[in-house]
Amino acid sequence: MEDKVRAVALKYFLPEQIDGIKVINDRVIVTLVNAAENADKTQSLKQAIAEIEGVNKVSVVYTANKAFSGLKAPDEMWQIRGVKKIIAVASGKGGVGKSTTAVNLALALANQNKKVALFDADIYGPSIPTMLGYEGVAPYSMDGHTFEPFDNMSIKSMSVGTLIDKSQPLIWRGAKACGALQQLLCDTNWGDIDIMVIDMPPGTGDIQITLSQKVKMDGAVIVSTPQDIALIDAVKGINMFKRINVPILGLIENMSYYICEKCGHRADIFGHAGAKKTAEAMGETFLGEIPLHYAIRENADNGTPIVFAEPESVYTEAYENIAKKIIAKL
Repeated sequence: MEDKVRAVALKYFLPEQIDGIKVINDRVIVTLVNAAENADKTQSLKQAIAEIEGVNKVSVVYTANKAFSGLKAPDEMWQIRGVKKIIAVASGKGGVGKSTTAVNLALALANQNKKVALFDADIYGPSIPTMLGYEGVAPYSMDGHTFEPFDNMSIKSMSVGTLIDKSQPLIWRGAKACGALQQLLCDTNWGDIDIMVIDMPPGTGDIQITLSQKVKMDGAVIVSTPQDIALIDAVKGINMFKRINVPILGLIENMSYYICEKCGHRADIFGHAGAKKTAEAMGETFLGEIPLHYAIRENADNGTPIVFAEPESVYTEAYENIAKKIIAKL
């Protein structure tokens, strides 16, 4: 079917403008790059593709620095309608459990009677669709110009991972990646949201800097494990946000310790209290510890984060205590 869709698309756009075609069951998503948006041409393309046997829904997504519904000029701040507060969950390096923390933190904030949205900006490793149970489902647009957020487990969410095949590497340069994020972030119908959590890519690169400069961030939460190598990178992340005037809400020590279920012995596998000491040394707030436990990992992999799956657990309590501190600082 993909070849048939491409043949139709080539009647309307140049080969170099057709960035990708994705077919999910009866739904087709065509991604265009560096193509000036034309409502009539878009509608004609969608109608032509819909005539292909087996196609029921068609989405056309534009990616590039361009004028798009609801967006202002590139040199202005991005406007995210309906969202009161925005916080970034970031880490200096990958592998510290940042996305797992972001998902459970969003759910914990919702448990505090807040209307919460979660945006997956981790463009090279989007995992929110897996953790929230809608992996493989494409975003839906009612008008062909804006997206409807996924709405489950009491939070609204959107991820760039819904537009790409998770088995394929995303080879996008910074400008193109930022253009896609801008479109998803600003043209999603979020509704009335108290707090939006943005799961940032790890590190301190172009996407992180652009997001922090173009989105009015009310604060950043830094996630780290206790070992020295992770804390070195966490310090870099803190300093990056400070340089671009984003307030630091605090540090979270993830995988802080492990309690053996059989004997009750506590093991500080990656060391202990490193994030707390780092926060104190830098004059920042230490938000709390999240233990290392297979239940947190297992539930995230299964699309049922621990805060949702085990609301009475000590792990949920740890996330909720951090959520309360963040709300107080906001």
